[in-house]
Amino acid sequence: MDLTIWHNPRCSKSRQTLALLEERGLTPKIRPYLQDPPTEAELRTALKALDLPAHKLLRHSEAPYKDLATADENTVIAAMANHPILIERPVVFHGQKAALGRPPENVLTLL
Repeated sequence: MDLTIWHNPRCSKSRQTLALLEERGLTPKIRPYLQDPPTEAELRTALKALDLPAHKLLRHSEAPYKDLATADENTVIAAMANHPILIERPVVFHGQKAALGRPPENVLTLL
């Protein structure tokens, strides 16, 4: 099964999601998205796969979020590409589908 996870090992939900996949015998490709940020095009593809607007993929707890609360979609996507800490995590991809691992069990819909 071709799985990819945008992963932050410092995030408990990201670790839990990865463990959930591994417990099922799956070995996703791990993309440490803070070190290897997605491009704007990749973010648009992810948002389409998630069926979410950009604001729903923003981490609301991060300080820069307040500046983006009323920003348009293009501005939010550009901000996430330039500051990947703003991206909610983890995101798991399987083919043309994706799921946000909040809670981690959400990713089971991809299996």
